[in-house]
Amino acid sequence: MSETTSHTTESPVAAAPSEALVELRDVTCGYGERIILEGINLTVPRGKVVALMGTSGGGKTTVLRLIGRQITALKGEVLLNGRDVARLDAAELMAARRRMGMLFQFGALFTDLTVFENVAFPLREHTRLPESIVRDLVLMKLNAVGLRGARDLLPSEVSGGMARRVALARAMALDPELMLYDEPFAGLDPISMGISARLIRELNDTMGLTSILVSHDVEETFLIADHIVLLANGRIVAQGSPEEMRASEDPLVSQFVHARPDGPVRFHYPADDAGHDFGVRG
Repeated sequence: MSETTSHTTESPVAAAPSEALVELRDVTCGYGERIILEGINLTVPRGKVVALMGTSGGGKTTVLRLIGRQITALKGEVLLNGRDVARLDAAELMAARRRMGMLFQFGALFTDLTVFENVAFPLREHTRLPESIVRDLVLMKLNAVGLRGARDLLPSEVSGGMARRVALARAMALDPELMLYDEPFAGLDPISMGISARLIRELNDTMGLTSILVSHDVEETFLIADHIVLLANGRIVAQGSPEEMRASEDPLVSQFVHARPDGPVRFHYPADDAGHDFGVRG
């Protein structure tokens, strides 16, 4: 792993093209006239867990949307297996998306379907497997996340942590090569958070996955990630291993990693002098 660097957009891990599953090359994107990411260079090697972290609104989830081509870059290339996703035709894009698993924030389960039916949904939607095979695959995925016994329950009948694990089983249903996690720890109690973190790491290693994890939770993320990328103000401002990030003396990295209230990220949004707004006369 490379050393932690500050205020740079270099790729987080030195990797030959054949070793990289995902690459962003000089990517700029936004919504309308609002630029969210500018000049981003990012490399995600196969088999690794790379975490995207930073303050809210920094562009972390936008990176996931770029990879899945929910949005397209205004400039630069987003490469998946060496191919620019913006240049894929409809059939190629659908095939690429079938090789991705997405764990949405808070799970996004179908509330009127049972746990079993939720996990079976992508298999029925994207394959023509016989129902007996679908059943076996669903039970295998549920067993992997410890919830085979909850197959007949509705999402409203399981806890928030269990629902997140059901969503993880659904995301793995098609045996993806790339897993995308959008805030997988949000709203979970400490036990559920620890279980989810362990599952992400174990599944990545045992199934030979590559994982991109968006998270604000420093402790759990640092325990399972191979590499941390810190986004702020639309750019990669620092990157490195968890150990390098903890030891960094960069003010922004230190403030974020150690949850300090004072630092480059200010509490107050820029405003005129308070006396001007409240009519105080000198």
